Amino acid sequence: MADGLSVFLVEDEALIRMMMADMVEELGHHVVAEADNVRDASAFAMTAQYDFAILDINLMGVYVDPVADLIERRGKPFLFATGYGPELLPSLLRRRPILRKPIALDQLKIMIDSLFPDAPAKASY
Repeated sequence: MADGLSVFLVEDEALIRMMMADMVEELGHHVVAEADNVRDASAFAMTAQYDFAILDINLMGVYVDPVADLIERRGKPFLFATGYGPELLPSLLRRRPILRKPIALDQLKIMIDSLFPDAPAKASY
């Protein structure tokens, strides 16, 4: 983790995905894989090398829970970034952290810090 954490980012809105990637970078981490649909996200979920994932709940009208399940099977931490509430998630995924949109940099930092409490601070903003 000398160079920060590696992040798998799943978001169907290109501008939001770019904004989130910029925030991840500003916090000293790096995005190693991106997807905007469940098919691509599922492939990356199983093959990409990442420390954790940030998942939008609804990707072009399809819920992301199959991707979350794949990530969970790998034992990787993840959080949801959404304007929706946890009621849209299967009950087993409702215990995962949810970052509400619009996302603020300080909120993202708090979520990442909660997933990786031993990670060294990488950036100040």
